[in-house]
Amino acid sequence: MNLSEDSFSDGGRYADPVAALAHAERLLAEGADVLDLGAAASHPDAKRVPPEVEIARLEPVVDALLARGVAWLNDIDGFPDPERYAHLARGRAKLVVVHSVQGRGRATRVATDPASLVPRIEAFFAERVGALVAAGVARERIVLDPGMGFFLGSNPEASLAVLRALPRLRARAGLPLLVSVSRKSFLGALTGREIADRGAATLAAELYAAAHGADFVRTHDVRQLRDALAVTRALEREGDA
Repeated sequence: MNLSEDSFSDGGRYADPVAALAHAERLLAEGADVLDLGAAASHPDAKRVPPEVEIARLEPVVDALLARGVAWLNDIDGFPDPERYAHLARGRAKLVVVHSVQGRGRATRVATDPASLVPRIEAFFAERVGALVAAGVARERIVLDPGMGFFLGSNPEASLAVLRALPRLRARAGLPLLVSVSRKSFLGALTGREIADRGAATLAAELYAAAHGADFVRTHDVRQLRDALAVTRALEREGDA
């Protein structure tokens, strides 16, 4: 749920708290398990947002939804600051550790070698998980996000390579994976579709991720994904019989 003015997919639509809350209720009604609130966009063309502006955007929505529980922290920098680990260790929220080729900050347009990404992601996860656990963060609180789109590079093959490697990443890390492919740039590069027309491509990538190791899928289109997964699971049950 994007509260920013310049999100690549729906910038400005939910900047108003009333609109944001209505959208939140709609997502929950469609079957969302978790609401991911973003107060600053992270795509390459996004504007930098001061912390006080992010807080001002989040406060009214978080206050209204607090009864639902604030149970996740999703950091696109992957929790890089050891001085905060003791504080994180005292909490209970799940921590989504995001990998990106940039390391910190917004995504940028950089060329990467798809073949080198999976070992790089594995090394990053091993180092960051080890540091968090050593600082007292319970291992079962950690969820891993390998990054997608510009977080892996400007070449669409980078995202495809990491999607193909989900079973390997899941097995090596031994922790849940969260995958976020919804409407991303690599889908546009593959299909030639603009952001608003990437629904079919998004769903195909999401179903692939769900079938190959993703425990959580971060999506804009909850109802479509829920329906597609329900049909897929029904077909799999019939096949088992």
